[in-house]
Amino acid sequence: MRIGLTYDLCSEWLALGYAPEDVAEFDTDETIDILDETIRSLGHRTDRIGHARSLCARLVAGDRWDLVFNIAEGLRGRGREALVPALLELYGIGYTFADPLACATTLDKSVAKRLIREAGLPTPAFRVVQDEADLRDLPSWELRWPLFAKPVAEGTGKGIAETSRVETPEELEACCRDILTRLREPVLVEEYLPGREFTVGILGNGPSARAIGSMEVVFLKPEARTIYSFATKHDYEDLVDYQPVAAPALRARIEALAVAAFRVLECRDGARADIRLDAAGEPSFLEINPLPGLNALHSDLPLLAQMHGMEFRDLIAGILDAACQRLGVGP
Repeated sequence: MRIGLTYDLCSEWLALGYAPEDVAEFDTDETIDILDETIRSLGHRTDRIGHARSLCARLVAGDRWDLVFNIAEGLRGRGREALVPALLELYGIGYTFADPLACATTLDKSVAKRLIREAGLPTPAFRVVQDEADLRDLPSWELRWPLFAKPVAEGTGKGIAETSRVETPEELEACCRDILTRLREPVLVEEYLPGREFTVGILGNGPSARAIGSMEVVFLKPEARTIYSFATKHDYEDLVDYQPVAAPALRARIEALAVAAFRVLECRDGARADIRLDAAGEPSFLEINPLPGLNALHSDLPLLAQMHGMEFRDLIAGILDAACQRLGVGP
């Protein structure tokens, strides 16, 4: 097949003057090079399209593809991940991963959590702070301290720091004001879960969706840094160890919740879900990434896949196979 690649390249946006945190979710040249090479190794022809604006120009010029492998994140707004899927649907071109609705739903963590809660799946109780006025009724909030505050529509730990875990109203107000001012978006405030943290990789669609493995995020210096923040993810090799889940019963519960969330939120082809244990040791849904990072050496999904015996080439083949079966296309 002729497969187009849509993505946001970190180096391109940095060259335009954006800060490293602004482009934290974007891909490196290395990621796209390896992804391109891997898809070609599976017998396909590739065409690097780039970001949504480049896709617009190519579509207007009349370019078409048998399939688009989409990992474009978009630059701004809570609908940014839906832009490329929406454009491709407008032109009737099939693509990998989530559709516009699922991309928008999962990017806004509060919307995703409402759907998860409505489906009867466990997730921490939460409130959304739209502006500073929402903090005035803080004494009436029915949330248990400590709390955790993060941007409502970001990924890769963006906007999360050691100050995200708050013990007092004063700490919460300071954290919320920082996010509202610096990132200019609402704040998700949820009950902090004190248990272990896991991430789960998922492949497939609907009833055939399955977990390909899970891994625990273990902090090497818990006395110094215990939040899976933007800084921690940047320096993960020195601060974090990823370990397989040894206990079969715990792994089964974690993965069952992740796959159930994948289906409820109508993700497609593949995703990565974050799960954390509550005070009673029960798994609880945090969030899901329907456009998981695919750096072969550093991203969580390829790392956990390899941990469970699936090489990067097999992972990409699995994503493509799921998309092709769903769309009824293929060589």
